[in-house]
Amino acid sequence: MNLKPVLILLGLALATIFALVCVLLTRERSPRTCQHLPPEQEDTEDGQSLVFADLSAEEMSQVVRYLQGHLGVPLVEASRAKPSENCIAWLDVQVPAKAEVLRFLDAGGARPPREALAVLYFGKQPEPNITELVVGPLPRPAYHRDVTVHKYGGKVPYHRRPTLAVEYKQIGGFLKSQVFPSAPAFMQQVMEYDGANLATVTAAPRGFQSGDRVTWFVLFQNVSGFFLHPVGLEVLVDHSSLDISEWAVSRVFYNGQYYRDMVQLESAYMQGRISVEKVRKAPRDGDFSSMKPRAPAAAPFPLQFEPQGPRYRVRNNQVLFQGWSFAFGMSVSRGLRLFDIRHKGERVAYEISVQEALSVYGSNCPAGMSTRYMDGSFGLGRYASPLVPGVDCPYLATFVDTLSLSDSLRPKKRKASLCIFEQNLGSPLRRHYSNLQSLYYGGLVNSALVLRSIATVGNYDYVWDFIFYQNGALEGKVQATGYPSSSFLHGDGLRYGNRLWEHTLGTIHTHFVNYKVDLDVAGVKNSLMAHDMVFEMTQAPWSPEQQIERPRLTKRVLDTEDQAAFLLHSKMPRYIYFAANSKNKWGHQRGYRIQITSSAGDHIPEASSMERAISWARYQLAVTRRKEEEPTSTSIYNQNDPWTPTVAFADFINNETITNEDLVAWITAGFLHIPHSEDIPNTVTVGNSVGFLLRPYNYYDLDPSIYSQDGVFFTSEQDFTACEINPLACLPKTASCLPNFPPFTFDGFRNMSRL
Repeated sequence: MNLKPVLILLGLALATIFALVCVLLTRERSPRTCQHLPPEQEDTEDGQSLVFADLSAEEMSQVVRYLQGHLGVPLVEASRAKPSENCIAWLDVQVPAKAEVLRFLDAGGARPPREALAVLYFGKQPEPNITELVVGPLPRPAYHRDVTVHKYGGKVPYHRRPTLAVEYKQIGGFLKSQVFPSAPAFMQQVMEYDGANLATVTAAPRGFQSGDRVTWFVLFQNVSGFFLHPVGLEVLVDHSSLDISEWAVSRVFYNGQYYRDMVQLESAYMQGRISVEKVRKAPRDGDFSSMKPRAPAAAPFPLQFEPQGPRYRVRNNQVLFQGWSFAFGMSVSRGLRLFDIRHKGERVAYEISVQEALSVYGSNCPAGMSTRYMDGSFGLGRYASPLVPGVDCPYLATFVDTLSLSDSLRPKKRKASLCIFEQNLGSPLRRHYSNLQSLYYGGLVNSALVLRSIATVGNYDYVWDFIFYQNGALEGKVQATGYPSSSFLHGDGLRYGNRLWEHTLGTIHTHFVNYKVDLDVAGVKNSLMAHDMVFEMTQAPWSPEQQIERPRLTKRVLDTEDQAAFLLHSKMPRYIYFAANSKNKWGHQRGYRIQITSSAGDHIPEASSMERAISWARYQLAVTRRKEEEPTSTSIYNQNDPWTPTVAFADFINNETITNEDLVAWITAGFLHIPHSEDIPNTVTVGNSVGFLLRPYNYYDLDPSIYSQDGVFFTSEQDFTACEINPLACLPKTASCLPNFPPFTFDGFRNMSRL
C-alpha cells in the first residue's frame, strides 16, 4: 500500500482541525460589539424646553409668506437686493419675556405664544430704515408689530445696516468693472491681475462719523490661506449711496503711499514715481499658508468611546446629563445660547449666552489701523461652521443640525453645526490617597459634558464651549484659531507686529468676548456678595510676646450697580458670587461664584469717539438689574455706526440697587494676540482660551459629585481587584467591546444649499 497519499490526507486533516480550533479560540477572545444602554438619568422631557427652541424650517417659511403678503411693499430676495430695495435680512425666534416663561415653566401658566423676530431693510422708502417686526403666532402667523422704536428709542437709520453678502458682491463687481480698469498698466504689470487672482477683505467700521459708509478693502493673492498674502494695495470705497452707479473710490493705498484714486496711482506708476514691491506669485495651494499636512499619516491618535453608549440624552433642544438639564439654541447674530439651566432639578441660571466677539487691530496700513471687528454684526450663529468628526469634536459625538434664514427667502440647514459629547478629561475631579492612620484611596474621574459650536467669521475660527461638570460647576469657554489677519509689510510696520513671511506683517490685535449670565440662584431674587482676604496681625494667645500674621476672611455686600462694575484691569474680589435668600445646612447663604479666566489686552481709550459702542469691554464684570429692555450688551447695528451706538452698554450701569433683585452678570474675557512665526500657517488654540466658571459656593451642604456613580473607593483591607468593590476592576469586562465607528461623513462643502 502506498502510504504517501494517506499521510498527505492525514496532514491536511490535522491542519484543518488546527485552523478550526484557532478560529474558535480567536472568536471566543474577540471583543463583542459595544451595547448601548439607556442613560441612568430619567428622561423628563415634556416639551417645555420648546418655549426656547429656534425656528423650524416650516416656521421660517410661514413667516416669509406672511411678510410677503401683509406689508404692502415688494420684498426682494436679499441675495440679489440692491441697496435701494426692500428685503428680509434675517429671522430669529423671539424669546418670550422671562416672567411669561417662568409662569409657564414653574406655575402651570399658559404657554407663551410662539413668535419670530424679522429684521427688514427698507431701502425703497422716502426715509430708508431698518425695521424689526415681531410676527406671530407660529406656526400660522396672523399679526405683526413693529418693535423698533420700543427697543431702540427711535427708527434705526439705514446706514447702520449690517452689510449683506450681496453688497460685498456688488462692491467686488464695482472694483472689477470700474476701479481696476482705470489703472491697466499697474494692475497688469505689478498685480498681474487676470480678473480672478485677487481676493478682498473688508475693514470695519466704515468711516469716521455717523452716516458714513466708506470702507477700506485690502487686496490679497487669491490662494489658499489668502489672509497671509497681502499685495500692498488697499482701496477705500464710498458705497453710501443707494444708487450703485454713484459709488466711488475715495482713496487708494499702495506700499506706504496714498493716492486720490486708481487713476492717480496709474499716472505715478507710469512716470516711475512709486516704489514698486512686486510680490512673488504664490501657487494655488498658498505654499506657506497651506494647511495640508507636511507629514504622512501614521498611527491613529487616541480616541474615546462610550462602552455602553452615551450617558446623556438629547431631546429636541434639551440635553440631560448627570443631574444637569438645559435648553440650547443658536442666535443668528450672537451664536450659542442656553436657557433654563438646572442642576439636581433646581434652576441655577435662566440664560447664558454669547453676546459679542470684538477684535481691535493695529497696523501702519489704513485698513489694519482702522479695523474694529464686532463679529456679532457679521453673525456668530450665521457663520456656524460644519463640524468635522474626530477633529472639531470627538468622532462619536452627537451632531446636531441648525437652521437659519439670512440673505435669502428660504431657510438654510447647517449640517452638524453643533456637537454634544461627554469627555473624560484624563484627570481626577477630586481624589485622595491616604497613607496615614488608615490606608485607602478615593477619587472621581473628571468626566464632563460639552456643548460646542465653531463660528468661522472671515479669517478667525471661534470654538465656543459650554462645559457641565459633575460637581455642579459650569464653564463657558472660547478658543481662537484660524488665520491671523495681516498687513503688507512696509516702513515702520514692525512697530505693529511681527514679520511672518517676506511681505506679511502679522498685526497686533486684541480679542474680547462678552457673555450674558442670568443666574437665578435658588430663586429669581439674588444679591451680590464679595469675599476676599486680608492679613491681620495678632498676638499668639499661648505666647503673647509673639505675633502671628494670619489671613482673615473679608465680606462685603455690593449694593449698587456702580459697586458691581469692575473695570477691565482693576482689582476685583477673588470670590464674588450671587447669593440666594435661602441658606444651606450650615447657615451660609447659598450661592454661585463667578470666576473669570482672561489675559485681556487694553481696552480702547474711553475718549475714543466709538468707545461707547463697545463699552461692555470696559468691564471684566458688571452686574446689573435684569430688564427686558436690556436684553443684550450690544447691537448688530453698532458695527457700522459706532459713533452713535444703537445700544451703549455703559448706559445700563446707573447705580440702581441690586440687593434682592433679579440680576444679570455681564462677563468679558479676552487676550492680546501678537502674531508670530508659529501662527503660520494657522493660529493654534493652545494658550488662546478664555472664559469663565460658575461654581457652587455653599449652594449645597457638601460636594454633589459624591453621589456620582463614577466614584471609586477602596481600602487596604478590601479586594480592590473585585468588581463589586472597585468599578475600575470591571473595565476589562464592561469596556472590552468594539465601538461602532460609523463611516466618515462631512457635508460642509454642500452646506450652502437652501431648504
